[in-house]
Amino acid sequence: MKLLLLEDDQILSETLEDFLLRAGYEVDLALSEEEAEELTFARKYDLYLFDINLPTGNGLDFLRALRHAEDETPTIFITALTDMNSMARGFELDAIDYIKKPFEPEELLIRLKAKFKDDLLYYDDIQYDPKNNILRKAGEVVHIGKVPCRVFVTLLKHRGNVVTQEILFECLEHPSGNALRVAINKVKQKLDIEITNIRGEGYMLEAV
Repeated sequence: MKLLLLEDDQILSETLEDFLLRAGYEVDLALSEEEAEELTFARKYDLYLFDINLPTGNGLDFLRALRHAEDETPTIFITALTDMNSMARGFELDAIDYIKKPFEPEELLIRLKAKFKDDLLYYDDIQYDPKNNILRKAGEVVHIGKVPCRVFVTLLKHRGNVVTQEILFECLEHPSGNALRVAINKVKQKLDIEITNIRGEGYMLEAV
């Protein structure tokens, strides 16, 4: 998912950016409405995260302008405000949720996953989209090859457990111990992860 975060608190915005990147999201930051407006013209986003209180206005008015421009991107507001009027205005603009400051980044992630349920697989800052066969690390697409990708996904689905060599052979076009080692080494190098060789048993991707 591509997210646009409009938040004038630079420390908070960078903290959320780092957390969301590690969760596999792509994130663009904007510290002002002007920056956000330029980004919405340049890119298509799956979700907006807008602060309400901004130095030169508020996120509600900015979203209203986007709605008038026929931008229907789902939006979550981040706010320290608790008045019902602001909440009502947000939902009138089809905001899908509010999250009130202060909050833990994990709360935002929980809300995102609840609102956008999918079949994506996650491992630290790595995300695999099985529907489109796309692998991302820290939000960037990574190409590791068809066979290494199948090996990684098999290990990922069994994280924390030993996967036998025989099971991993099913991922290979020409099964052999050497071909499997080559594929696993490519996964380790491209994704910068540890895969443990359990001698005589198989391989294991540690749980995180």
